[in-house]
Amino acid sequence: MEEKTDITPAEWQVMRIIWTLSKATSTQVIEILQQKVDWKPATIKTLLRRLVEKGALKTTRQGRGFIYSPLIKEQITMNEAADHLFNSICEMHVGATLSHVIDDAVLSRKDIEQLQKLLAEKKKNAPEKVECNCVPGMPMDCE
Repeated sequence: MEEKTDITPAEWQVMRIIWTLSKATSTQVIEILQQKVDWKPATIKTLLRRLVEKGALKTTRQGRGFIYSPLIKEQITMNEAADHLFNSICEMHVGATLSHVIDDAVLSRKDIEQLQKLLAEKKKNAPEKVECNCVPGMPMDCE
């Protein structure tokens, strides 16, 4: 299943565990999350249930419990979340927002090299200025 799933910040934490482990029991998810956040087991089970209802996770019965497995791919879901964010902000602010993200992110040398190549390629056809896309007819310097 490769359709857009709206995931809350709390649900992201659950999904990150299941994506990392490939599959997990509710007990495993609870144990890992309780090391990171102060949530009650019932809260975590509610998050798991909501993710199943949203189509992000599937369950397989194992004895009295369930094994949870992802139905959505991690990179695709992250790309959709990023696309949603960047489609929601003024195009004039995309560069500054990306600069902020890159400045705060831990990147490998390989990541940096890929970004440098991508930016060098994008620079070849980049406009001198990016126009505001918030209100039709606004001047380019509407900040």
